Amino acid sequence: MRTLIFLLLLPFFAHAQFDSLIGGEGEAEKSQSVLVSEVKTVAPGKTFAVALAMTHPEGWHSYYRNPGGIEDSPTITWKLPKGFTAGDMQWPVPHVSEPPFQMDDTNPEKAYTYSKDEAFFITEITVPADTSLIGTTITISADAKWQICKETCKNEKASFTISLPVAAESALDPAQQAAFAKARAGHPKKSDLTFQVIKNGAALSLHISGAKQMEKAHFIADQNMIAPLAAMSARAEGGDFVIDLKTRKELFNGVATEPAKSLSGILRYTDASGEHVVTVPATAITKAPAPPLPFAKFLPVLFGMFLGGLILNLMPCVFPVIGIKILGFVQQSGQDKRKIILHGLAFTAGVLISFWALSGILFAARQAAGGEEFGWGYQLQNPFVVLGLMMLMFIMAMNLFGVFEMGTSATGVGGNLQSKQGLEGSFFSGFLATIVATPCSGPFLGAAIGAAIVLPPIQFFTAFTVMALGLAFPYLLMSMFPKLVDYLPRPGAWMETFKQGMSFLLFATAGYLLWVYTGLIELDNMLNPILGLAAVGLACWIYGRWNTYAQPKPVRVYATMVALLFAIGGIYYAGSIKKGVEWETWSQERVEELLEEGKPVYVDFTAKWCLTCQVNKRNAYSEEVIQLMKERGIVALKADKTKPDPKIEAKLEELDRTAIPVNVLYVPDKDPIITPEVLTSGYLLDLFRKETQVPEEK
Repeated sequence: MRTLIFLLLLPFFAHAQFDSLIGGEGEAEKSQSVLVSEVKTVAPGKTFAVALAMTHPEGWHSYYRNPGGIEDSPTITWKLPKGFTAGDMQWPVPHVSEPPFQMDDTNPEKAYTYSKDEAFFITEITVPADTSLIGTTITISADAKWQICKETCKNEKASFTISLPVAAESALDPAQQAAFAKARAGHPKKSDLTFQVIKNGAALSLHISGAKQMEKAHFIADQNMIAPLAAMSARAEGGDFVIDLKTRKELFNGVATEPAKSLSGILRYTDASGEHVVTVPATAITKAPAPPLPFAKFLPVLFGMFLGGLILNLMPCVFPVIGIKILGFVQQSGQDKRKIILHGLAFTAGVLISFWALSGILFAARQAAGGEEFGWGYQLQNPFVVLGLMMLMFIMAMNLFGVFEMGTSATGVGGNLQSKQGLEGSFFSGFLATIVATPCSGPFLGAAIGAAIVLPPIQFFTAFTVMALGLAFPYLLMSMFPKLVDYLPRPGAWMETFKQGMSFLLFATAGYLLWVYTGLIELDNMLNPILGLAAVGLACWIYGRWNTYAQPKPVRVYATMVALLFAIGGIYYAGSIKKGVEWETWSQERVEELLEEGKPVYVDFTAKWCLTCQVNKRNAYSEEVIQLMKERGIVALKADKTKPDPKIEAKLEELDRTAIPVNVLYVPDKDPIITPEVLTSGYLLDLFRKETQVPEEK
């Protein structure tokens, strides 16, 4: 239906555009516009105001920044001297007017407009603090576009230039004071009111605090996702006033509105003292707090969270950590029962504190995001978090496999469980069990976590505490009832085999996290974390091979330093991801098409198994090279022969090359240039500067 209406109205807009192009009867009804300055002279380091002032023909109007419909608001493109900066355009308070046509008479929408001489748009321009400008004259230019409507609409534009002398002090222009004072009087004022924008389902409402009375209220939104209703009202709710807003996903012509995470605009209302027009600053859209669940409905959520915590003990991310903790219980058979309980409590404390920390971060992020698009496990969207977990899992796997040994205070596995260090190890085991549980929890706990994530604060933290207790329950149970330990297998040589077996689950977890990490970075950078893991593995081997008490102290110190050097270097290299060249897929047809368009083309014949190709990518394509390619309009194409490709083979044969890497620069009307096999940033910079030119502006 909307499409049909738009098609019926299309001649209406076409007529407007035709009038604006060829004149006709609309030529006489044209806006008068000028760019005026509030000052006669400007001063270094000071700010001064200029304004686009428009006078409309009788009955015509232009539009606010959110016009209300599909009309175009005024825009200005500034051309300023070096070092000068222009602020945002300041918008006068618009009228709430009838649009040129109305789609829905049952729920009419309005337009936000300026008529006659009300369109006076001020912009603040800042002069750089350069005293050498004193005595010179600066020139400010502006290109402006806008649209005016009556029964039809037409586009208008104009270019302006102002020249102003620079002096030690700026001086106001008396001839313009009245116009600027009148314009500022028509701007919204700051107020002591406070605002909230609450989303409840698909509905939005503006909550206003601090007003004693509010009548004839109308909110003029800056964002076009808020429909300009013909009538608005503020209802009292508690000590606040609330204006219900209508949202829209598209305009009548089907064009999508711009989604917003915050609202701003102008609020008009009256009270006993008269009419007020105030600014509504950018206010984040927050989700309405969920009402507390009745206990009968909250109990199943708690049961689901507890059961989910129990299930996590069987997940491949968690089981290696828990499995080693079981070894600790096996070792405790026949030992001091009080100490066994202490270790169980320390483990539980580690689980609880880590759950509280993660759920606290999640709760804060939920509040900041207005409850939208956030959930458990979202910390894994951060590449640095994933990189850290991946390295931790890999190092722990190397430890379990026997490449090196570390104290229980660092890993929480093995060691003397009767010492203080052992209690710290138990605590860290519980803490680590939670951290590594998050990659596994989503598929198994989605329903329970989804229900808990929207709960009010007390129920939210209660639910995640119960989930933590579910994870810790089996170990807390065995520590509080030590007789259960008697049912575990006796200590023996099998424990070392079991420990090494657990290492492969950790290697698998590290591999899974590597897969997640490569999804967060560009695939061309995948070699970085792989080589980084190899360097960290070498560090673990050096530490385990030479940092033993059988070695002299100088050897142990030197081994530790070298191991740290490799570990730090490996982690740094794995995380040193940079944005590379934006490659298109190569084809000979694409090369010819680009050359016909007059664009230079750079082709990289490469493969993932080609080591020299990877070295070139790492060393040759610096930020300076990438920027130069953009400036010269060089289009980069990648001919990837990781898998056999007859077309690539045929092209290499045509170029008289049999092995890769092969890199070729094609420039219109020139012979192809084949580069050396090993590339450097300096070589490419020289090549591109010499063989290509800056494209001409059209």
